[in-house]
Amino acid sequence: MTAARQRAPAVAAQLHADFTRTTLTALRRDVRRHAARFGLSGITLHRFVLAVHEVAVNAVEHGGGSGTLELWRSGPALYCRVTDDGTGGLISPARCPAPDTRSGRGMWLARNGTDSLLVHSGSSGTAVTLLVHLHPA
Repeated sequence: MTAARQRAPAVAAQLHADFTRTTLTALRRDVRRHAARFGLSGITLHRFVLAVHEVAVNAVEHGGGSGTLELWRSGPALYCRVTDDGTGGLISPARCPAPDTRSGRGMWLARNGTDSLLVHSGSSGTAVTLLVHLHPA
């Protein structure tokens, strides 16, 4: 396990899952279920789940074929950290690719679907942490 995967969340994860390409669909369902339990709904829930899914897909495609996901709540925010064994060399969340490119929109979608996206990468792996604020009902 890489150093990126060994980092623990600030509080105990409510969802902790290792994943591969074959488990991405189940992972997406689990993230949706847990995020809804924490109070996300409507378009905010949809955007958060899509953001997490895109980061997980990137982990599979560019980070060694697998990853680890941790989801937790801390105060008025929901956090999700996805870690993998990749170096993060392809991550560019700030700019949307040109319309005629066939890929590269995942991190852009993730950044625009959350309130914050933090990337930490290096030779020991990559960790992407997403945050969305929970709004009182």
